[in-house]
Amino acid sequence: MNAVEISNLLPANFSDSARVWIYQGSRPFIEKEQNEIDEQLHHFYSQWKSHGDEVKSWAKLLFSQFIVVMADLSDDPIGGCSTDGMQRMIKSLERQYEVSFFDRMTLTFLIEGKAQMLPFEQVQYAVDKGYINADTVLFNNIATTKKELIDTWLVPLKNSWLSTRVSYEKAAVK
Repeated sequence: MNAVEISNLLPANFSDSARVWIYQGSRPFIEKEQNEIDEQLHHFYSQWKSHGDEVKSWAKLLFSQFIVVMADLSDDPIGGCSTDGMQRMIKSLERQYEVSFFDRMTLTFLIEGKAQMLPFEQVQYAVDKGYINADTVLFNNIATTKKELIDTWLVPLKNSWLSTRVSYEKAAVK
């Protein structure tokens, strides 16, 4: 998947500076769960308010395990209570589906078109054994704007924040 394909998944009428939150699930969701989660996300963002005003927002489950929430703050910023409401909704989904959305020590790579999870401490081992390499695509969940989501959410390992923490010296030759 490239920047154009990601862009096509997102609302076109949101500014490039629209704020983004990415929540990585600790497992992929089955189709029934995906539909339920998308319905709950739609319900949340269609009623999301900040200081009594509607928040121009959007949310969707992508790649069967990433909740992406977007708020276009071009006109009105959102308050802390509103972001707290989003966190409560995510926590509710965690309880409902017995999943974690706040584990920052598990990374996800796009391998053969599928999201594959890997604990942070096993990344170097995976490189050394040739399971992943410098060109393997990493889900860069630190993207915070629509533009960053489009341009850098899916990024080769060698171009990511993780590149300085990985050595390719001992990598297995395939």
